[in-house]
Amino acid sequence: MDKMIAYCGLDCSKCEAYLATINNDDSLREKVAAKWSKLNNILITPDQINCEGCKADGVKTIFCDKLCEIRKCAKDKYENCGKCNKLEKCEKIKMIISNNYEAIHNLKSNR
Repeated sequence: MDKMIAYCGLDCSKCEAYLATINNDDSLREKVAAKWSKLNNILITPDQINCEGCKADGVKTIFCDKLCEIRKCAKDKYENCGKCNKLEKCEKIKMIISNNYEAIHNLKSNR
């Protein structure tokens, strides 16, 4: 499977919500909903675990579609945040690129 690099540099093709969606896997949706509910201290239901990727035209999780500040910022400007000259100083993406080598590598290799 090809990489699907999101605006933030994460690979959507590795995301459990994406995998549950493309494989129509209800047991994975249940697992992801429980995991994300615990991580975020909010109720996330299995029917909310549907996503075809950050930059795809199809369905997205509520977070990716409506709440992600990174996506909101980059969506109409860049292929991904690696194209932005403020990448290293950006507060929106700071947590992802400081904790995820693959994301920063994906962004820097797409400059």
